[in-house]
Amino acid sequence: MSAILFARVFVCVCALASVSLALPLAVAAYDGDWRAAAAFAAPFAVGLAAAAAIGVRISRKRSGNHDRAAAAPPPVPGDAIAAVGVAWIAVCLFGAIPLRVCGALPSIADAVFESVSGFTTTGATVLADVESLPRAVNLWRCETHWLGGMGVIALVVALVPMFGIGGFRLMNAESTGPEKGKLTARIADTAKVLWTLYVALTAAQTALLRLCGMGWTDALCHAFSTLGTGGFSTRNASIAAFASPAAEWVCTAFMFAAALNFAVYYRLLARRGEGVRAATEPKALALLYCCATALVAAALAHGGETAGRSVRLAAFQVASILSTTGFASADFATWAPVAQATLFALMLVGGCSGSTAGGVKVVRWTILARQAGVEVQRMLHPRGVYSVRIDGVPVHEGLVVRVGAFVFAYLALSCVTALAGAAAGLPPLEAVTAAFSMVGNVGPALGSLGPTANFGALPAALKLWYCFAMLAGRLEIYTMLILLLRLPRCIVRANA
Repeated sequence: MSAILFARVFVCVCALASVSLALPLAVAAYDGDWRAAAAFAAPFAVGLAAAAAIGVRISRKRSGNHDRAAAAPPPVPGDAIAAVGVAWIAVCLFGAIPLRVCGALPSIADAVFESVSGFTTTGATVLADVESLPRAVNLWRCETHWLGGMGVIALVVALVPMFGIGGFRLMNAESTGPEKGKLTARIADTAKVLWTLYVALTAAQTALLRLCGMGWTDALCHAFSTLGTGGFSTRNASIAAFASPAAEWVCTAFMFAAALNFAVYYRLLARRGEGVRAATEPKALALLYCCATALVAAALAHGGETAGRSVRLAAFQVASILSTTGFASADFATWAPVAQATLFALMLVGGCSGSTAGGVKVVRWTILARQAGVEVQRMLHPRGVYSVRIDGVPVHEGLVVRVGAFVFAYLALSCVTALAGAAAGLPPLEAVTAAFSMVGNVGPALGSLGPTANFGALPAALKLWYCFAMLAGRLEIYTMLILLLRLPRCIVRANA
């Protein structure tokens, strides 16, 4: 791995993580909770100091070897991918420090699990009573969703101009979807556009939730969790605790909005409506959402719920699982089997590429489904010429192969994770659904790990494996695999 690239990424991510502690630190000081304030102040100061020290060292090294640095080639893709993997591990470990120091989590494994679950926007928690936590701690938990949703590397690239070389590769390793591109000519401008849209949507939802009766802190926390498609809440019963149908509808709308590719909003603002109308993935997402909502609502109505409540609960929970947010407006683990099976199937789908949602992504399943149709046509008419079309454009065969390989890797990791859960003593239902929930960054599972339960009773070893699964799912499998393959080489280079 390029030492300069790694050092740059580490410095910027360390500084970003430190600065992000300023908000919960200020809230803790305002509340007079000095133990929580100290827990946030220590890593805040140490992180900034470490970033400054390493930054100065890089500057001196670069100035002392200017000619050699200027002639250095751009980082190879493997270096950029490995740097992103290390950066995400570092920011997750950094985020666990205040959670452990303030005493909110009983062990290091629990603190790391909670932090990884936050930054990867999984939303699975080890806490049984989040309402007893200091306000600053709950704010930090939800803020990790918001930072991890759009991506810490994307924010670094947007704020720091020094990633002109390697910035696109770094964002590619972090962003989701089979094909990544630039919305603007410069990758830094693309990152700024994405984050500006992200902030605007967050501010809009915060204001709407405040109008629905939530306090400002609750509104901001749930906006962080919704737009980041995470699922952490300030209440033990999640959104259901507020008993506000208006708040549920607001969250439903923004969960669906977060599951869309953010490029859609940019094209709408740039008046590129033709590109939006031709987009296949948003249409497929909307169709899937409507069909799943109708099926779940029918199951709830058949079980005795009123029509209006059935539609509201179904619309909310389908949006929550499909966007991999993980909020709960009811205990869906007690719903009819067909409703539970529908929600479980949605865990495997996820949102659109380029969104903050997890999962395999709608476009990948669309490509595979259309490829299956093409194969049927070829069997019926062997001499015909057929191709998969997405957004009205033929897809090259190499992309279809990459999508198939990714789905295999995704399902393989999920199966290994399910076996790990079973080996740790989980019943088959919990082991399988938890595996797909961890890899898909969904949050709740079924059975004893349902929306009203938590992961606190699991063995520490299983929690750490789930941390790897969550990181692999958020970074789309290959980043963590490449990091594991290149890590020995990186260690050798560092010691040379």
